[in-house]
Amino acid sequence: MNSPDTPLPPDAAAADEEAQAPACVMSFNASEPTGATGIASDIATIAAMGAHALPVVTAIVLRDTAEIFEHQTLDSDLLVEQARSVLEDVPVAAWKVGFLGSAEGVSAVAEVLSDYPDVPLVAYMPSISWLDEEQQQSYCDSFRELILPQTQVLVGNHKTLTDFLLPDWDAGRPASPRELAVAAAEHGAQHVLVTGIALPNQFVDNVLANPQGPITGEKFERFEVSFIGAGETLSASLAALLSVGAEIHAAVGEALAFLDQSLDAGFRPGMGNVVPDRFFWALPPGEEGEPGAAAEHEHGHDLMMDEPAKGPRRIH
Repeated sequence: MNSPDTPLPPDAAAADEEAQAPACVMSFNASEPTGATGIASDIATIAAMGAHALPVVTAIVLRDTAEIFEHQTLDSDLLVEQARSVLEDVPVAAWKVGFLGSAEGVSAVAEVLSDYPDVPLVAYMPSISWLDEEQQQSYCDSFRELILPQTQVLVGNHKTLTDFLLPDWDAGRPASPRELAVAAAEHGAQHVLVTGIALPNQFVDNVLANPQGPITGEKFERFEVSFIGAGETLSASLAALLSVGAEIHAAVGEALAFLDQSLDAGFRPGMGNVVPDRFFWALPPGEEGEPGAAAEHEHGHDLMMDEPAKGPRRIH
């Protein structure tokens, strides 16, 4: 038996190191300077869930915490080279796809994904209403044709997914999660995770569904604030959970619980929207259980710009 000071044989040491390495999640997303959405959000969320992020930048978005001003796409060859240089070295346990910049970016990412059909893919569809109509159309068409056939879970806000999957919907009532799942399945996606479904009495529903119907979900009390990065947080945390082999219904439940706590501890870094705190669990013991900025906003109170800063994080 080896003592604590006895070095392990090289093969055993390598196996031990590999066994302790976190699962790796490759994220394809845009870079933007607030850190609230895009690749920075994915890195923070995946790290908070105990996995390791492999970030691939797809575009540069110029924005603040209130609005998007413009964006620049990256050359599709450069996008692919970023991914392949890492994939030749590091095994990937899950994918997270966010904003891919353009139809060309969608095509480039889909080509990479197609070489790894057994790796679970979480695809997030953000609102792209800030693009011009032609850009929106070409992006959505490419995403439906090339990304959805490889998608295990498509995540998005109820209105965004309705516009994306059922653009001609005119039934006089909101589309149900099952109807959205049926539409997604026609393009090859296995599940949809629909967020922000309006319910009575200031609640919203979040539902995982497939073409047979709802599978699981969670109701949230509606915050009287606007968040930025909630969908990114949910989709990245779900990808991290799937990377370690979690079953889909259990992973969605845990990802929704993580999002709920991140929103409850949310903070307003500037003059715009509130950002989820993905490291709510690292607050000092004395601050655990105290309401975050979002809770203070729940009754419509403005966050004071000169309030005391949160205490330092615990180091794990």
